Amino acid sequence: MNDYDVPRGIDVLRVFCGPDGRHGNALGVVRDGRGHPDESSRQQLARRLGFSETVFVDDPERGRVGIHAPGARLPFAGHPLVGAAWLLDLEILELEVGDVFARQDGEFTWIAARPEWVPPRTLRQYATAAEVEELPAPPPGDGWLYAWAWEDEAAGRVRARAFPRRGDGVVEDEATGAAALLLSARLGRALNIRQGRGSQILTAPAPDGTVEVGGRVLMAVRG
Repeated sequence: MNDYDVPRGIDVLRVFCGPDGRHGNALGVVRDGRGHPDESSRQQLARRLGFSETVFVDDPERGRVGIHAPGARLPFAGHPLVGAAWLLDLEILELEVGDVFARQDGEFTWIAARPEWVPPRTLRQYATAAEVEELPAPPPGDGWLYAWAWEDEAAGRVRARAFPRRGDGVVEDEATGAAALLLSARLGRALNIRQGRGSQILTAPAPDGTVEVGGRVLMAVRG
């Protein structure tokens, strides 16, 4: 099954699109999660779709959602929640780890979340953006790698690429909100991240310890 050959009832969004509306990370959204009530059927569908993550909407009014990668259920992930917030047009999304607050600001959809909700990732800084560009996909090694370098440190502009390295067929993640959140928290500053082929992720740490992550969302296929 290719990225946009999906069954009925599943929307495909592109999350964290670039300024020209291109790129972004593909996201499958199962509007009626009740049709897949058990973890086994959800995992099977997530593997079949092959996106880095798929969202199952369990309660569209309350914003209760579940997130699955092809190989595992995830407690938190950035681009699925930005996409779900945009699609459902809600101010709160309910996860097992806690409530995620969302807002719309012009062409950008934002979520606010806590760094401790994010599964572990290695954030590895490189000396130049060119070094990040030249990395093989994936680089040697094990475990989730977020490779980044400053494009313009004074302006907070970052070049990044993400490699799950979890053996589920996703070689490189086009745009990774959770890793961007962790990087923004570590650096303690707002960032403008160019990831993958040309996706854009914005971040902004808040005084309460949360970090906002924002980007553009476009509908690719309405199920």
